[in-house]
Amino acid sequence: MRKLDLRTGTPVWKAYRSRRVAEARLTRDLSTDVLIVGMGISGAMTVDLLTEAGHDVVMIDRRGPSLGSTPATTALVQFEVDVPLTRLRRMIGVEKATRAWRRARLAVANLRGRIEELQISCRMADRPTLYLAGNVLSGGDLRQEAQMRVAAGLSARYLTAGALQSGFGIARDGAILSDGNLALDPVKLTTGLLSHASARGARLFAPEEAVEIRHRRGSVEVATRSGHRIEARHVVLATGYELMDAVRNDRHEIISTFAIATHRQPKDRLWPGEALIWEASDPYLYLRTTHDGRVICGGEDEEFEDEARRDALIPQKVKRIADKLGKLLPEIDPTPDFAWAGSFGTTRTGLPLIGAVPGRPRVFALMGYGGNGITFSRIAAELIRTALAGHEDADADLFAL
Repeated sequence: MRKLDLRTGTPVWKAYRSRRVAEARLTRDLSTDVLIVGMGISGAMTVDLLTEAGHDVVMIDRRGPSLGSTPATTALVQFEVDVPLTRLRRMIGVEKATRAWRRARLAVANLRGRIEELQISCRMADRPTLYLAGNVLSGGDLRQEAQMRVAAGLSARYLTAGALQSGFGIARDGAILSDGNLALDPVKLTTGLLSHASARGARLFAPEEAVEIRHRRGSVEVATRSGHRIEARHVVLATGYELMDAVRNDRHEIISTFAIATHRQPKDRLWPGEALIWEASDPYLYLRTTHDGRVICGGEDEEFEDEARRDALIPQKVKRIADKLGKLLPEIDPTPDFAWAGSFGTTRTGLPLIGAVPGRPRVFALMGYGGNGITFSRIAAELIRTALAGHEDADADLFAL
């Protein structure tokens, strides 16, 4: 496995208390129906759906619940894919691009319903999204993008520069306003899902690391760092951006990203609807509010070389992000209370890689989440649940490894 220090600094989610998840040390060999490697947001969503479907599930993580990339996410839960619909249509075709965007919209709706059904207290709030013109897409480009989204049955309303200025106080060459997205606390969501799965019988072991995968007739055996073995009918690798050797893939790239969270802002300083905001730029800026009025703002992505180089960039990246925030929204005090850096995966299409690992029977991997990590984690959980039920999801081809 490629081991990474996935984040540096203090994510804002550390300021809010989350429930404790009951994990234990692995002290003997085990057998199970499904072994999930990873206790972050993607592993949590997967164990939730699999235990609900009646599977016996064991989870391991070399750190522990929510101790990898999950606290580093800024948790803008959107159906909008990083690659615009107009561009994705040219890359993978109209039919596939439309299906990908629609599936992302469905995933957000399904996630909202699941959180409500389980009554998980993760400060979930419905939020519109404001997609601003930038150096990648102009106002005219966004008008065309909005038209294509509407034709695909997706929420999109084009705002002219005048409408954007009068409605939001933002000076840009146009924007797209969309409904149906969410803001939430990713750590609270993860621990809530893991707690519900544990109540259904899921067994969680940490710290514990998978070091080797061996294939048996009708099963998979995973050797662990502690010397114990876990035999499972299926293995799901939800290791985020620390890829195991079994799933090396040249369609996946690791990127460094940076974020800040301000102190609590007066309510009258925040923008209408507290919309999730991001821009059609490279590098792009994105921002949202927390339940108590902080502004989370991130971006300034860089190619990942190593943790030391990423961390050395934090001071200048934090200053640049704060400066950009202050220029975009002059009413906001952009002084950071929290600042952090993290690693995340990306693909050329902006779509994740989810499914069976070629040449590895009964092994599934979830990777390449990009800017829609939580949305894609929900899709991954749905695809894995369907596959283990002996069926094929109608959209599995969009994400296949």
